Amino acid sequence: MSSLHADEAFLGHYQLDHDPFAARVPGFKFFPAQRKPVLGQLHHLARYSQMLLVVTGPQGSGKTLLRQALVASTNKQSVQSVVVSARGGGNAASMLGQVAQTLGAADAQVGAIVAQVVQLGLTGQEVYLLVDDAEQLDDSALEALLALAQGTPEGRPHVFLFGEPSLIGALEQTDVGEERYHIIELQPYTEEETREYLALRLEGAGQGGQLLSNDQIADIYEASGGWPGPINQVARDSMIEAMIASRSAVKRPTMGFKMPKKLVIAAAAVVVVVVAAAGVMSGRSKAPSNAPVQAQLPLGQGQPTDAQANQDGSPAIDFAGSNKPQPMNGQQPVMREPLASAAGGDSDDGTGPVPNGSVAPPTVTTSAPPAGSVASAPNAMPAPTPAPVPTPAPVAAPPAKAVPPVASAKPAPKAVEKPAEKAAAKPAPGGSGSSWYSGQAPSSYVVQILGTSNESTAQAYVREQGGQYRYFKKNLQGKPLYVITYGNFPNRDAAVAAIKNLPAKVQAGKPWPRTVASVQQELATAR
Repeated sequence: MSSLHADEAFLGHYQLDHDPFAARVPGFKFFPAQRKPVLGQLHHLARYSQMLLVVTGPQGSGKTLLRQALVASTNKQSVQSVVVSARGGGNAASMLGQVAQTLGAADAQVGAIVAQVVQLGLTGQEVYLLVDDAEQLDDSALEALLALAQGTPEGRPHVFLFGEPSLIGALEQTDVGEERYHIIELQPYTEEETREYLALRLEGAGQGGQLLSNDQIADIYEASGGWPGPINQVARDSMIEAMIASRSAVKRPTMGFKMPKKLVIAAAAVVVVVVAAAGVMSGRSKAPSNAPVQAQLPLGQGQPTDAQANQDGSPAIDFAGSNKPQPMNGQQPVMREPLASAAGGDSDDGTGPVPNGSVAPPTVTTSAPPAGSVASAPNAMPAPTPAPVPTPAPVAAPPAKAVPPVASAKPAPKAVEKPAEKAAAKPAPGGSGSSWYSGQAPSSYVVQILGTSNESTAQAYVREQGGQYRYFKKNLQGKPLYVITYGNFPNRDAAVAAIKNLPAKVQAGKPWPRTVASVQQELATAR
């Protein structure tokens, strides 16, 4: 895949022809108003000055673009441009060898190169020598290039160095004097120039500046400092995170809703306890109460008859309307029918409800007929004395004792709450690692997995994956976004290699490498 093709999801989501923020896009030209005077100054000094010309700026400040504009703006018939790089070979021998080979000089020495420049001058051609990555030049190479720039009265090449600010310190350490070189320091873009730059980048990829909101552009400008290289990186990150956030709003990742195993077990325990408690309460509500119920019994005098006495000698109980004796066993009888009649319920014998005490309830007696009564009538009963109807108070007493089953079920919720609280309180591996990111080297890399507006989703994902997965919080268009990353790698190649070893379901989300410096910038902005 070439450098002009970015992540397919990114390109497809925004319908882009290619990655608009790639480092090298053929045909892309953006030269803001502030850079045009710099270009004119370089041409002027090259024509009327014999000094070495130095252009400095941080990485991604647009030095290469300025060098390309300088070459493109020269007259090809009258100027021969020689472009060399100090990367991987910043000594004098390497520099002079590249220049001699391009110009066709007889020897890779300062004198031979200057002589060849003089010969070209006789044919009406000047020589522009442009050196990229000049911060990697050593002292011998700097001295050789200063000598070339000085040249001879007959002719000299125009030497331009493009490097990072450390190049200034290297020149100051030489004993050549400041009058032999001139330094031009590039300035960052303004916010309006940043807006124009982004719009031109997006238009070149088939879209326009409308893909970025004003808030996004303001955030990009603040995070990048106005330098073109960081603008490209931050803008791409911002658009990818906006894409992920929009997709998450439509369909949340399913892994964010997986319930922890401990919580599943706790929930099952809740169901078992609730069902058991319901069964106990249901059973107790159906069971008859064993609470004693007091009833006033009419007492007679004398001894029980043989027909009324039990075999063990205990007095017999005789219910009205029934001739079947029931043993007392020395205990007070439970008066079921009178209680039901008082409550307006059905009688035990199925005769229907007793209406408001209009019929006197049957009585129970423990006395025998009085002395002198007719013995020939063993079944004769004394005149029944109406027993007082029990008040509702004794009836209400039994349900009060049915409360303990509820009290016995109270400990059950505690067994549920503790696992849930522990599951919620347990921090996800890696956690919200703003402090971890702040402690890493800005030049190192991490792999961005995904972003979500729900912190619980980020925590669940990190907890499920474990290992080197972490997440941090940033602000995107005024709303929090939780970005999940993986690992810590010394360079981009190591991060790209690690992506290939990630699980298939993680790779399906199209993870991509990014610098820790960009994360630190976002954390600083979020504060």
